[in-house]
Amino acid sequence: MTAPLRATTPDPDFDIEEFWSGVAAFLGGTANVIMQLSLMPVAYGVLESTVDSGKVTVHPWKRLRTTLTYLAVALMGTEEERAAYREAVDTSHRTIRSGAESPVQYNAFDPKLQLWVAACLYWGVVDLEERLHGPLDEADADAFYQYAARLGTTLQMRRELWPADRTAFAEYWTANLATKTIDARTRAYFNGLVDLRMVAPPLRVFAPVQRFIVTGLLPPHLRTEMGMRWTSRQDRALGLLLRAVGAVHGRLPQRLRLFPMNFYLWDLRRRRRLGKPLV
Repeated sequence: MTAPLRATTPDPDFDIEEFWSGVAAFLGGTANVIMQLSLMPVAYGVLESTVDSGKVTVHPWKRLRTTLTYLAVALMGTEEERAAYREAVDTSHRTIRSGAESPVQYNAFDPKLQLWVAACLYWGVVDLEERLHGPLDEADADAFYQYAARLGTTLQMRRELWPADRTAFAEYWTANLATKTIDARTRAYFNGLVDLRMVAPPLRVFAPVQRFIVTGLLPPHLRTEMGMRWTSRQDRALGLLLRAVGAVHGRLPQRLRLFPMNFYLWDLRRRRRLGKPLV
């Protein structure tokens, strides 16, 4: 029996579907993976994982589905759906533990590692939403911050681990980001993702665009760790591009603005109905 998940929304009037953009998941996904895996135990949990079915380098489209489904169910799913997805993810995570030869110790169930992953997801969502649509007002920013604890509590992160407010989060984020390093093995893995080496050669034509967007979305500290160069001219160009995307995107009907997140939530519900694996 799956344990119920604790509700994390202090404001019952907050509507995530009015706030969130599906396009952000595509634009920011790879940069966010680099942020998450800049914490060495998270990186080596991925690099040394024996669960081939979840590896982006082996099954890129399945990995895309499971990752976006997690985001969709964490932010838009019911408590029951979140619990069901947590149970499915737990099955994959049970074997992800460091061994005697691992350079760092890790355990996929470590709530502090999950806090960092959730923090990266939250920071990435806010960063892209503001780049696309402009700054959030204080009330919306506070409401989303409290709501975003679901990004961690949908797994094993305890609600009390989530920093109390946005000021506390900023302190946590700044202090922890400054400690992150990217070693040669992890950097090579990241460069493979950025350059789309895991997909069919015809799709790699988009790699230069991906590299431009990923480089621009990374925090400067991680950009330096990756050995990436970024100029003020490039920054202005990315800003113009994202504002243009945001202007078009903001005029779409809500169901299109939420795509593909609403699709992946629908797919989760379909899989549960049919008894199919969720991950």
